[in-house]
Amino acid sequence: MKNKTTITKCLIVFILLLPCQISCSQELSAKEIVKKADDKSRGLTSQGEMTLTIVRPDWTRSITMKSWSKGTEYSLIYISAPAKEKGQVFLKRMYDMWNWIPSIERIIKIPPSMMMQSWMGSDFTNDDLVKESSIVVDYTQKLMGMEKVRDQACYKIELIPLPEAAVTWGKIISWITVEGFNQLKAEYYDEDSSLVNVMNAFNIKRMGDRDIPTRLEISPVNKKGNKTILGIVNMVFDQPIPDSFFSQQNMKSIK
Repeated sequence: MKNKTTITKCLIVFILLLPCQISCSQELSAKEIVKKADDKSRGLTSQGEMTLTIVRPDWTRSITMKSWSKGTEYSLIYISAPAKEKGQVFLKRMYDMWNWIPSIERIIKIPPSMMMQSWMGSDFTNDDLVKESSIVVDYTQKLMGMEKVRDQACYKIELIPLPEAAVTWGKIISWITVEGFNQLKAEYYDEDSSLVNVMNAFNIKRMGDRDIPTRLEISPVNKKGNKTILGIVNMVFDQPIPDSFFSQQNMKSIK
């Protein structure tokens, strides 16, 4: 009877420890962590409203906009304010990007060489706003360890672009939360490994079916007093959007 009791106790302990054993054997790779964070921030599709506040030592300027995206292939941004820029539209389809300017009734193609250029005078680049490059496909990922960012445990991951990738950054260091897979911080380096921009994310809130940071701040390291704040007003994910929505024709009629 004693032996049976001992065996039963051992069996119970084994069953209780089994989930931990399975979990420990299924540790995520750096690429899997980055993909989880990227998939969460993009969704299959996304659509919402955002504000962009450009802060300079002597002035501040705000832009409101609506955005739609589908995977990494399609993105459309409509500027709804201020009046001077209202109606401008930015469209990305696959590897091409265009800008509709209603004041001159022209669609201007933005060449790949301009993806690193400032978007609407902000500290975000064209690439940042339309997410032209993919941190999953265009970079190799290396787990550098664990660090805390604002008291949250994070994976610290180094991203180095593949030799053939047409990307704007020479290196990215990303901090992704262990719980929730949200990118809380990122450092962007040029091809000479000099730090250019630092991004910090705050205010995690429920947007649609997920909790995501709703305030992103980009600060250029060599421009004291400069900062750009992207605020997400509302966002929903995984709602069907046809490919045809992302067209040059729709650029002229979207509201």
